[in-house]
Amino acid sequence: MSNNENMSFLQHLEELRWRLVKSAVAVVVVAGVIWYFQETIMVNLFLSMKEKDFITFRLFCKYFGVCVADIPVKMQSMTVSGQFSYALMMSFMGGLVLAFPFIFYQLWSFVKPGLKLKEKKMASGLVFYVSLLFFLGILFGYFIVAPLSVQFFGSYQISTQIENNFTISSYMSMILSTVFYSGLFFLLPIVSYLLAKLEIIDAEFLKKYRKHAIVVILILAAVITPPDIISQIIVSIPIIGLYEIGILVAKRAVRQNKAARELDK
Repeated sequence: MSNNENMSFLQHLEELRWRLVKSAVAVVVVAGVIWYFQETIMVNLFLSMKEKDFITFRLFCKYFGVCVADIPVKMQSMTVSGQFSYALMMSFMGGLVLAFPFIFYQLWSFVKPGLKLKEKKMASGLVFYVSLLFFLGILFGYFIVAPLSVQFFGSYQISTQIENNFTISSYMSMILSTVFYSGLFFLLPIVSYLLAKLEIIDAEFLKKYRKHAIVVILILAAVITPPDIISQIIVSIPIIGLYEIGILVAKRAVRQNKAARELDK
């Protein structure tokens, strides 16, 4: 808004309220579409992860020689409202993910008028880059992390006398949380940039703890993937790459801060 600086506190709250309402409507509309196609989505997008024909497993088998069998898992619902609850959660999470660019745009549009001209220029393209990284993370979580986790935990047995009977709640919770958090994790370069802009960290700080970060990443990859080195490398490389990108954008932020200080002199 061009007259944003002349708005009263209550007017700011009113603007924020309407932007939140618009965001909520977007989530509900997308969630409604997902709800309508819930069976198709559940069967083809989620339950298919436990089958050897899932695209990730087919590509792993074709190009890396790592082939899996259908996971011997039986799905069940243990509560009266179990299937309904997770159809609802699937719809809401899907609505939140798909409407994320619009939601972020609404929040950014509320914050942006309060920034200085230099800050606006430095943050140009933020909505695009945040949305791009978020969706790349969602794709990485869905096609790499989630199916490998399902394959590993679904196939793991302490004893052949114990049968894996997953509840739909535990199965969907793991997939949805894994995919969503992967999307958030891919925002690491944006977080590094903003923290560097605020002079909380810099590139030297990230370089100093690079080895520690790599060890943590390798441990996480070992936990969430099957016990073979190829799967661990496939998961680890993109995350390590994000850390390195974070160092580069932190350097850029430091240079921008120095240039801004020199102009102010």
